[in-house]
Amino acid sequence: MHRQYVLKTLALASLSSVALFIFRAFYFQSTEYWYLLWNLFLAWLPLLFAGILVQQLQSQRWLRWKSMLTTILWLGFLPNSFYLVTDFIHLQHTVNESLLYDSVLIFSFSLNGFILGYLSLAMIHKELKKRLQPRDVMIVLGFIFLACSFAIYLGRYLRWNTWDVLINPAGILFDVTDQFINPAAYGQSFLTTALFFVFITSTYAIICQFASLLQFKKRK
Repeated sequence: MHRQYVLKTLALASLSSVALFIFRAFYFQSTEYWYLLWNLFLAWLPLLFAGILVQQLQSQRWLRWKSMLTTILWLGFLPNSFYLVTDFIHLQHTVNESLLYDSVLIFSFSLNGFILGYLSLAMIHKELKKRLQPRDVMIVLGFIFLACSFAIYLGRYLRWNTWDVLINPAGILFDVTDQFINPAAYGQSFLTTALFFVFITSTYAIICQFASLLQFKKRK
């Protein structure tokens, strides 16, 4: 019952963002930000895969091929949840007449993306804590945050998408390896990755602290 309530709330929040887009499309006679709808859809996928993985782990080990495949899918789509915030870059092309509305519009979509991403991450975090020592959990989470941050760079600046891993793996592998072979030529790569790593990690840490505080008060 609690899970259904959360899902309904998340769906309502996403529909509110969609409603803002539809209103903008009619009011300003433009579908300029149509890609926000697609990006929000992609942001829902990590939560879907996290839910499937949690169900699988109730009856099988994590190292079974089904669980591993779902984990890969979850991790592959997770950066899309945080990627939405980079759409603020498009505001530089927005006319003054719609600047304020567009700022709220993008914030609405990116906020929903972060909530969906962090919720799916919290579900995986909970499963990790059942199986690993606290230090190991932090190492795994650090790797996840780093992978997401680098993926955001690949998506925003090199224009790679999640499905390109299947469609053009050689191209992605070339670009990724070239980053490490010629690091001096990719200063933006390390700066962007570090920026999002700090932002995503610190925000999640704050959320976890608030969640722990609420649970502590509830026990009292």
